[in-house]
Amino acid sequence: MDWFYTFPEMGAEALRALKKGIDSSFRDFTREHGELLERLFDPLKEFLIFSERLLTDSPWPLVILGIAGLAWLASRSMKIFIGTVVTLLLIGYFGMWEDTMKTVSMIFVSTLVALVLGLPIGILMSRFDRLQKVINPTLDIMQTMPSFVYLIPVVMLLGIGKVPGLLAVVIYAIPPVIRFTNLGIRLVPADVLEASEAFGTSVWQKMTKVQLPLALPTIMAGVNQTIMMSLAMVVVASMIGVQGLGQPVLKAIANQYFTLGIFNGLAIVGIAIIFDRASQAYGKRLQRHLEVVHG
Repeated sequence: MDWFYTFPEMGAEALRALKKGIDSSFRDFTREHGELLERLFDPLKEFLIFSERLLTDSPWPLVILGIAGLAWLASRSMKIFIGTVVTLLLIGYFGMWEDTMKTVSMIFVSTLVALVLGLPIGILMSRFDRLQKVINPTLDIMQTMPSFVYLIPVVMLLGIGKVPGLLAVVIYAIPPVIRFTNLGIRLVPADVLEASEAFGTSVWQKMTKVQLPLALPTIMAGVNQTIMMSLAMVVVASMIGVQGLGQPVLKAIANQYFTLGIFNGLAIVGIAIIFDRASQAYGKRLQRHLEVVHG
């Protein structure tokens, strides 16, 4: 009766052979094309270094005013403006300024890359149902895959450093902006589209002047989720050399430094709240504006 309690692993040997073949092929590919891939991502690396130096080397009062000013422009809320200034002042006061600026630069670049890649994919999904049926299961897998798994292929391809970490963050954070772009465009009322077609608009004009503007509040919800997921992944990406608030947290875990982990964790929470409130407020402003225009 042993077979009844122990599952027969008849395919285990075949699976081991398959995994060995895939791993060896992947290693051969990285040895042969690794240097080319690194050169391919050099512009992205330079852009990340530039944004990081811009935030870390600029005078801190200007950086605080710049970030708080952007938060106010997005939200038009004095509460969010004051909250942003107070949060950044506390971060600097407790000696976490440089790490925070490195994290903010990583979030900025990764979100920008996610938008550049995700928006066109979401638009194409909204236009082609077959493409949506192919991409949706892929997005499901990406969103349920443990975040640590994303570190394995990027490290094998590009080693340890800023760019591999950035790519891992982008891959982990890109699904929401794709999904919400697709959803927002599909939720545009049919009568509005019919009216635009009656005026003789082209496909491009209908997309850029009707569908995308009306879908913007939904797309902003996707951007908000992408930013939040980027922040979560930055901590994990510190394992492969991404500098910022994630590294002190990792150090705190390894050495059981309770206060170090708590303070840097609170700094991450503060940055997350700033981004979350500003992007949500901007989305609500867009929604109200559209209701006034079309109401």
